[in-house]
Amino acid sequence: MPVQIIEATRDAFVTPALLASIGQWVPRLRHRKVAAGHWAHRSRPEAVARLIAEFADGAHAVRGPRRAFDGRLVVVTGAGSGIGLATARAFAAHGAEVVCADIDAGAAARAAGAIAEDLGGTGHAAQVDVSNINQMEDFSRNIIAQYGVPDIVVNNAGIVVAGAFFDHTVDDWRRTIDVNLWGVIHGCRLFGAAMVERGEGGHIVNVASLAAFAPSRLLPAYSTSKAAVKMLSDCLRAELAGHGIGVSVVCPGFVSTPIAGNATYVGADLREEAVRGLARRGYPAERVAAHILRAVHRNQAVVPVNLEGKIGYALSRISPGTMRMLARWSATIRNPGIGR
Repeated sequence: MPVQIIEATRDAFVTPALLASIGQWVPRLRHRKVAAGHWAHRSRPEAVARLIAEFADGAHAVRGPRRAFDGRLVVVTGAGSGIGLATARAFAAHGAEVVCADIDAGAAARAAGAIAEDLGGTGHAAQVDVSNINQMEDFSRNIIAQYGVPDIVVNNAGIVVAGAFFDHTVDDWRRTIDVNLWGVIHGCRLFGAAMVERGEGGHIVNVASLAAFAPSRLLPAYSTSKAAVKMLSDCLRAELAGHGIGVSVVCPGFVSTPIAGNATYVGADLREEAVRGLARRGYPAERVAAHILRAVHRNQAVVPVNLEGKIGYALSRISPGTMRMLARWSATIRNPGIGR
């Protein structure tokens, strides 16, 4: 027999750990959340009534052993390749229904198709330019109308422009900020507002980079955009905590993805060296995806990934002068950060 529990996220008496233990005795368990205190049925009666009605109507039937993200709707931008693709597949493997969004419609379709063919999961494809507010507004409306309010949003889409500061044009700066920062702002604002209105909590993951706290002579625009994403995430985490919505910022170092090959290089010809450097590092996108799932599960705030990410994050906190010295010393694209 299927059973549903409704967790009031601000309940001081019935803890998540107590609720989680129910699963060992109830194999067909549906776990929903509502951003409220102990008396949720009085403070949020509409939300509680909706969850009960959905369960009674069989909108989210639970069958078989429960996986970590069963019944969750996840939106991943930049899901056509690299970290985004690995993250979409990881969520699907753990039971989530995944919307694979990418500026490349073909890549998005392939990602969604692979979820069904390889994993037996449910994937949907969507084409969107995250820097375009009109497209993002249409995208969010369509997703919510067709599939519902996402439980988890991963703002992953990003680009790299590499080269010295004076080799960057105004257009280089504008495009980098539009995609890497405004794309994240659009995703947080549009889907975050829907999560707040729904009142069931949720989680937002913003993928930044080691470059968020590691200055680089050859990544001025990229590093600036990623530092802004980290601060945005910290601000949002404080604001949305009362609504039961977690916000995590994930900061990988070097990762073996196509981003270096697809980057724009200004000034010196750095492409071949960058691609070789990432190939040598060999850190797979699938391991970054595992960190993202863990960040959602544990509601982690800042998640540095791989060795250079963790060392860079630690140095930025205990010895920022060392990071500035390293930025002056490093004269090649082997500077931290192009791995996203």
